[in-house]
Amino acid sequence: MEYNPISMIKRDLYIKKIMPFVNQPIIKVLTGIRRSGKSELIKMIRDELLHQGIPENRIVYINFESFRWINLLDSVALYNYISQKISPDGKTYIFLDEIQEVKNWEKAVNSFMVDFDVDVYITGSNSRMLSSELSTYLTGRYIEIPVFPLSLSEFMEFHSIEETEKAFYRYLREGGFPSAHNAEHTEEEVYKIVSDIFASVLLRDTIQRNNIRNIDALERLAGYLMINIGNAFSAKNISAYLKNQQRKIDVETLYNYVRALESSYIIHRVNRYDLKGKEVLQTNEKFFFSDISLLHSKYGYMPDLIAGYLENLVYLHLIRKGYKVYIGKLGSLEVDFVAINGNDIIYVQVTYTMEDEKTRLRELTPLQEIKDNHPKYIVVADKLQCGNINGVQCVWIGDFLLN
Repeated sequence: MEYNPISMIKRDLYIKKIMPFVNQPIIKVLTGIRRSGKSELIKMIRDELLHQGIPENRIVYINFESFRWINLLDSVALYNYISQKISPDGKTYIFLDEIQEVKNWEKAVNSFMVDFDVDVYITGSNSRMLSSELSTYLTGRYIEIPVFPLSLSEFMEFHSIEETEKAFYRYLREGGFPSAHNAEHTEEEVYKIVSDIFASVLLRDTIQRNNIRNIDALERLAGYLMINIGNAFSAKNISAYLKNQQRKIDVETLYNYVRALESSYIIHRVNRYDLKGKEVLQTNEKFFFSDISLLHSKYGYMPDLIAGYLENLVYLHLIRKGYKVYIGKLGSLEVDFVAINGNDIIYVQVTYTMEDEKTRLRELTPLQEIKDNHPKYIVVADKLQCGNINGVQCVWIGDFLLN
């Protein structure tokens, strides 16, 4: 099989979000976990500008992970360098990759917008740092575009696989980090590559950025969230789990570590939403991972966790599509996902199978209790169980992820 480099895949989902803002006085901020493809995306935009006839001397690209730019890791040095690159012949296009490596970067970027005729694109891998600096210095001047590892459709394009079922089950086990698929790797090799990505993200974007000292406790917390994927978060349960492993940690520190994992885009928080009261609840939230392969890289593929894997994949699909996603609470009943994008609302239950009548009732009942006309889905792993059940669409997960 012939494999294509990731740069050959035009990630249309993101390109379509970025292109309307080209040449607009708005900073384009691409965020997401390391190695999700942010660098390639801004290179695609750069190449598109070159294709449109923008000369190379009006384009500046810097990747701050390269040692070549070690002397530009503070705002003054960066500003001085960029000021020398500003073209007198028209707009200068500035691409700054992994901007969080630059101390006080936001001051320099803000000055670019004030002092020069520029179009600015930046990427970053730490949400806490980006959000605080962006909101302080660049309010109203930026658009944030979250970037994720490959979706199922991108995975199929990447590997030139046309059979959806074959692609899905491979995707379920190997995930979507582009660098894990740039050659014909074995599953074991994929997990080794992803394990290295995880270690790098944990060290550079979680531990160092948040000055975490108890690294062992942080790693055990991440492991706990992995093996409890799809379960409600309980600080009490995690504290007990760590205590049983002779790793005592107070609740406040525990929450700080959770926020640190969120800030590096390793995990995503999903709050509960009261469907009757129409309000977001701040307890019993769930956490999902930026890519399913992160779990496999630590523990291998665990069939007993299939329900959580499926929920994780569905969650990622919904947020890629621009939905704000919640867990629905309806009295004592629960809907796995309530996905909202303006007036567009969908309700989604996720289960491995509906063969058992008890499971069938558990999945159907909450959806049937919702008395509006928005689409309602049950996503399953068994194609034979798909169809319409009293207005609820039962959909095979592979089809749902390609919708």
